[in-house]
Amino acid sequence: MALRLEPVQARRRPLTNYENALADELEGIFGSGVHDLPGVVAALNGTGVRPPDGADWTAESFTAEIARLGVKE
Repeated sequence: MALRLEPVQARRRPLTNYENALADELEGIFGSGVHDLPGVVAALNGTGVRPPDGADWTAESFTAEIARLGVKE
């Protein structure tokens, strides 16, 4: 029997539109070679994806949001 990783095997629910949009933007940012927190935050602020409060991203709001999204429900 062949074993393979299913990347969504740990999800308890489908991603929201916001989560998908944030993931898409982060994939693009990392894919463009930006890997440092200030660079990621600056790049995110150039997109249409905003944190839940609608403000610009900061290092603090980004790390808090990623931590919140990583919590298993």
